[in-house]
Amino acid sequence: MMPEAISREFDVVVIGAGAVGENVADRAVQGGLTAVLVEAELVGGECSYWACMPSKALLRPGTALHGAQTSPGAKEAVTRTLDAAAVLKRRDYMTSNWQDDGQVKWVEDTGIELVRGHAWLTGPKSVEVAGLDGNQYQLHARHAVVLATGSAPNTPPIEGLEDVQVWGTREATSAKEVPPRLAVLGGGVAGTELAQAYARLGSTVTLVARNGLLRAFPAEAANLVAAGLRADGVEIRLNTTTESISENDDGTLSLQLADGSSVTAEKVLVATGRHPALEGLGLESVGFEPDQEGYLTLRTDNSGVVEGASGGEPWLYAVGDAAGKNLYTHQGKYEARATGDAIAARAKGELTGAASDWSRFAQTANEHAVPSVVFTDPELATVGRTLDIAQKDGYNASSVELAIQVAGSSLHSENYEGWAQLVVDEDRRVLLGATFAGPDVAELLHAATIAVVGEVPLDRLWHAVPSYPTISEVWLRLLEKYGL
Repeated sequence: MMPEAISREFDVVVIGAGAVGENVADRAVQGGLTAVLVEAELVGGECSYWACMPSKALLRPGTALHGAQTSPGAKEAVTRTLDAAAVLKRRDYMTSNWQDDGQVKWVEDTGIELVRGHAWLTGPKSVEVAGLDGNQYQLHARHAVVLATGSAPNTPPIEGLEDVQVWGTREATSAKEVPPRLAVLGGGVAGTELAQAYARLGSTVTLVARNGLLRAFPAEAANLVAAGLRADGVEIRLNTTTESISENDDGTLSLQLADGSSVTAEKVLVATGRHPALEGLGLESVGFEPDQEGYLTLRTDNSGVVEGASGGEPWLYAVGDAAGKNLYTHQGKYEARATGDAIAARAKGELTGAASDWSRFAQTANEHAVPSVVFTDPELATVGRTLDIAQKDGYNASSVELAIQVAGSSLHSENYEGWAQLVVDEDRRVLLGATFAGPDVAELLHAATIAVVGEVPLDRLWHAVPSYPTISEVWLRLLEKYGL
């Protein structure tokens, strides 16, 4: 006989206790509401344990070592390669050894309740949870249910894939040893970052991509990253698909590619993109059905309200990867802050109707200024629109680009190679976007993000004098080339 369900009521029920869910609940509680987080795995989510933190922990030592090797005086003192065991140990530390005690304490100290279990919607404002403690919970939300369930990896249509054991990004970032040979399927951010990380840890790496490498970014910037990977020994096979995968008698895996070639490796990493993790959440109970491919997708307004949910006034929200707009942790946390504030304001009658653009309740930056960094060496950093996207969006846009060759880059490392681009709205003379590629260019990005968000006129931006000698001097050179 099933035990009777435990009924609880909160102002806000948040499904998913990753960084995004934590931020929604935090802002709701700061706004005077009660909130509960429901989580089936580790509190802190993908970024803390299997994505952002461990992947950067794997990448940083190689970047630091390479930086020393490219600086005369320092390179003569560097006589060893990376200590893979030490790198993995530091990675373990950065993930808290996959223990979430610290995150749970933060949740408790913040005044948020936590229920561990699998949750699904049973109707408007109603959530059922199969608790990991064996109890069944029925949670009712007075004001809002928020989906902060992240994303799940795509499975490519490769013959034999279901019959062999391969790595996803989780297995790659939490691996206990470095494979002698690694095949990486996917030329996006995760594929390129992990290909370089493992190459520098000692693997012989082959990267296979059905299109180009980092094709969402300007080609000049992506080409610099490709050159960096090749310099580390990564073999890059572009514009070909993996048709089949099979296990050999010695336990290795063999890939057959569409171009007729093959790859053999001890491990295969499948990093072919992600989609919002919305399956099994009971969305059918509030009016949603999967598409022809079996995926559920949601449309949200600028405060995170899911459009089309049954149940009257807005009550269902989606943030972060679950909303499907921008699959970046930092942008998801931004969405979460706006959504948590909007929920609290609506509960108190301080916000009615749609949120105004650029207000604290709106996710307006999603449309104009989404920053992202590829943490390879060299790095690739971008914000806002590329020239192609700006023109497709109807802007009278131009661009200015040049190699990064300033005093700061010359001092930074021997034979520094970098590239920079600004995209300009000619009608308003403000920035629509910026891209930087080169060693350590991620630190240039926030200045560009501020300029885009603030719509700083180029004539005023001209008076933002970069310190000398820094790589930021490239801003001056770009504005000079533009004609200022």
